[in-house]
Amino acid sequence: MTAALRRVLIVGASIAGLSAARALRRAGYDGEVILLGAESEPPYKRPPLSKDVLTGAAGPGSVQLRRGDDLDLDLRLGQRATGLDLAAREVALAGGARVGFDGLVIATGAAPVHPWRDRRLPGVHTLRTLADALALRAGLADARRLVVIGAGFVGAEVASVARQQGLDVTMVELLRSPHATALGHKVGAAAAALHRDHGTHLRLGARVGGLAGTSRVTGVVLDTGEVIPADLVLVGIGAAPATGWLDDSGVALASGVVCDSACAVRDTDGAVIDRVVAAGDAARWYHPLFGADLRVEHWDNAAAQGKAAALRLLGETRPYAPVPYFWTDQYDSKLQFAGLAHPGNEVTITEGSLATRSFVAAYGRGGVTVGAAVMNMPHRMAAYHRLIGAGAAFPPEPPPPATAPVAPKASVLRKGSS
Repeated sequence: MTAALRRVLIVGASIAGLSAARALRRAGYDGEVILLGAESEPPYKRPPLSKDVLTGAAGPGSVQLRRGDDLDLDLRLGQRATGLDLAAREVALAGGARVGFDGLVIATGAAPVHPWRDRRLPGVHTLRTLADALALRAGLADARRLVVIGAGFVGAEVASVARQQGLDVTMVELLRSPHATALGHKVGAAAAALHRDHGTHLRLGARVGGLAGTSRVTGVVLDTGEVIPADLVLVGIGAAPATGWLDDSGVALASGVVCDSACAVRDTDGAVIDRVVAAGDAARWYHPLFGADLRVEHWDNAAAQGKAAALRLLGETRPYAPVPYFWTDQYDSKLQFAGLAHPGNEVTITEGSLATRSFVAAYGRGGVTVGAAVMNMPHRMAAYHRLIGAGAAFPPEPPPPATAPVAPKASVLRKGSS
């Protein structure tokens, strides 16, 4: 343990921050750990927000993350960071207080993008927090027509829930298929067919110009002037890293907090800042397996990276180089992805077929397998995950089936969605 490290401040009380706290204690760190959370809620799981919380199958208490008394945490909720003073090694909070630290973990996550936030029309929602989910759930109970702006994973999951509750649902997407940025158009076409089969209306290649309504939202306005009627709207066009509090701090920012391969934060000159690390949706780090800087917005990564960042504070310099993984449940289908999708990737179906929506799609770049999408064949995910980690040639030979379906190891592929 680093002798001078007596107070670790973790800014961000979601899974990345809590995972960092756990890792510190399990590694034998016995100093002070302060965990700051901007929300008033104790740390909770985010994946159920667009699934079980919306349906009512899970309540606020059931999604809380277990902390354990052995962590000996100084948990401070409702404390929003507003600035960082690296010279004084202090974080400024809303209200004027300042908290000093020897080691700092930046884990402030991301916030939904909402270009029409200034209108603040009732009936218009984003989904990131537990409060967001509960408000949207109440809205679904009274609504007849939902328009989802953006066909990403969160938007698609909400559309699935709403259709199963009997709402008329339209998804509006600028690109020509759902999940195109994350999965490409070939797999995106299978996702589009899934939604159409369940009665969701898709407006693909359509650009939103604004919102209709005065005292409450009444529709979504396309740039053609067409208005799609709605009494409930979800804006699901992505999230941006919550790094505004770090502006002018000296921390390097580039669509996230810039880190080296072991989660150590860099300053604006490119040098590593002593005992300052980052993890989760706010972190952008160099990934040696893919030879690129990545920022990954998935639960599984946040949990694993929180641990890696904490160990970096304690002197571990091993690169953080997992194969990213996530999953999404929509209607009666499960779609999993491992690796890295890129617009220039080659995509080939190695098992099953797109038509049946039971398949494995492998992604290749430069003759190397860099990703795999698995739809409704969950027992095949672990084998392709291993191929990607090993840098297998593309197109890959389908791995031999196990004697019985084997679920991915929890330490490698924990459940997590966007």
